[in-house]
Amino acid sequence: MTEQLFHTDSYLREFEARVVAVQPEAGAVALDRSAFYPGGGGQPADRGWLRVAGAWVPVARVSRQDDSLWHALEGSLPAPGSPVTGRLDWERRYQLMRTHSALHILCGVVWRDYGALVTGGNMEPLKGRMDFEFETLRRELVREIEARVNAEVEAGRDVRVRSLPRAEAFQIPDLIRTKINLLPEGISQVRTVEIVGLDLQADGGTHVANTREVGRVRVVDYKSKGRINKRIQIELEWGV
Repeated sequence: MTEQLFHTDSYLREFEARVVAVQPEAGAVALDRSAFYPGGGGQPADRGWLRVAGAWVPVARVSRQDDSLWHALEGSLPAPGSPVTGRLDWERRYQLMRTHSALHILCGVVWRDYGALVTGGNMEPLKGRMDFEFETLRRELVREIEARVNAEVEAGRDVRVRSLPRAEAFQIPDLIRTKINLLPEGISQVRTVEIVGLDLQADGGTHVANTREVGRVRVVDYKSKGRINKRIQIELEWGV
């Protein structure tokens, strides 16, 4: 079982750990603790490096298998029990944090002001898309949504993360904002991400601590993906 450090501290860039298992055929190791996000909910997995026997070895990908996080390495594998140091590709991770929070702001604005559920979403560093249950989506409405999203960015709203017992979490109205509840039945603790005063959702990804860190959001495209399914694509600026 891997202690998932990113769940409590999205800003942790470097950490100490120990190898608990090795998959030679996959070129991967499992650690007792990790700050590498393994991907999920539309957010890609982190990249970075592990310091093994004095050398920094690239981490090509990270994946989840049951309760363990496996780190695929581009180099020699350390033996079980070996101490390692992990270091994230922080520029990429922080861009993903900003993007993920931007999509939550978009989702919060669309739900609050237009009552539309999310039907899908995905992201890359500094760009992402979200699909909503809109029957029509015109340029005037898209520009209005963009302006309201950026007003929430400038409002400097705090972003808070909590872990709640499943029964308590599901007493929160509208906690699941997607059309389909994607939370597996076996999860006893539900992690929530709250943009104070705007949005509260179940979410397992990494986020910034305040909406001002997101920077300006631009809606760069919108299109119809079905009769009641419209896509909004956003991009963020490099610097904030």
